[in-house]
Amino acid sequence: MATIHHAGFLTPGSFPEADPQDGLEKALRLFAYGERLGFDSAWIRQRHLEPGVSSAAVFLAAASQRTRRIQLGTAVIQIGYESPYRLAEDLATVDVLSGGRLNVGLSAGVPPHADLLGARVFDGDWTGYDLSYGRVERLADNLRGAYLGEPDRVVVNAAGRHRPRLQPVAEGLVDRLWYGGGSLRSAGWAGRAGLNLLIGNVTSGEDTDDFFTAQRRQLDAYREAWRGARPARVALGRVIVPFDSADDWTRARYAEYAAGRRQRTLTPQGERRTLFAPDLVGTSDQILEALARDPVLAEVSELRLELPYEFRPFEYEQILGDAVHHILPQLGWAAAGQGSSVPAPHPVATAEAWVPQGK
Repeated sequence: MATIHHAGFLTPGSFPEADPQDGLEKALRLFAYGERLGFDSAWIRQRHLEPGVSSAAVFLAAASQRTRRIQLGTAVIQIGYESPYRLAEDLATVDVLSGGRLNVGLSAGVPPHADLLGARVFDGDWTGYDLSYGRVERLADNLRGAYLGEPDRVVVNAAGRHRPRLQPVAEGLVDRLWYGGGSLRSAGWAGRAGLNLLIGNVTSGEDTDDFFTAQRRQLDAYREAWRGARPARVALGRVIVPFDSADDWTRARYAEYAAGRRQRTLTPQGERRTLFAPDLVGTSDQILEALARDPVLAEVSELRLELPYEFRPFEYEQILGDAVHHILPQLGWAAAGQGSSVPAPHPVATAEAWVPQGK
């Protein structure tokens, strides 16, 4: 069985299109609840053209003011839509506001919906822009805060004379950059670039139809390629949905959710042969049995619970609470800042209280 020293969770941050403020507020409250439970980190997805968080930096700036201890992360920012310099300014500002708690997950390549957004993001023809790993490297270089121009170059403004550099300087943030790897190539590049590695429940099937074999090979490629000056960090994501404290109706709904996604785990999907890990839905004992058979989990010490898109805020709280009470301690984890005392899981509402809002 794995020994987990760092436990986090990833929430989609979805909201009803007619009331985004309500959904964003509930996501912020979930971050604060996770901190009270003792989680080490809370992560938000960044998406475009969906009713969800489109600017992780803005959201996490707000989260930094609702929390005090928990690390704040984004998984992932698609660098293709970002200016490496302007994004570095935003991320450095968030990191300073949070007291050095920011973790930044990134991905490169042609971003989703480029046919719709490319011309708007780049104010014209976007096809000649560099969308490679080099864009991530330039972001990292900007975050190092080196002085710009010649040694005698200064800028003059109302605050006085200064040597020009990115402001604010967020010491250590460059060591908290992560790459969302899902292939041998991306895992190897992340290792050579000295970035931490995020891996999850979706990956590329390269010369294998087995999800865990593919992901183990990527993990090996990353560690073999590692060139960083510090120990490499790998955070593993799995969809984990315990229902110990849920009522019978909610348990059935969770099981139906998992059953509806099972087919995609049986064979590679699409031209890229995408592989999916099974969702872990059931009692904590059942989930622990499945985790004990996960060969990738046995190789890491950081685990990220990936919360499903379709669930409601109080269900997220129930899932996180059950995980803290019944699963994570069995993996060797201890709640941060709480000792052995953490809030009890929230009881879920009855079926009559559920008003579906769509996906």
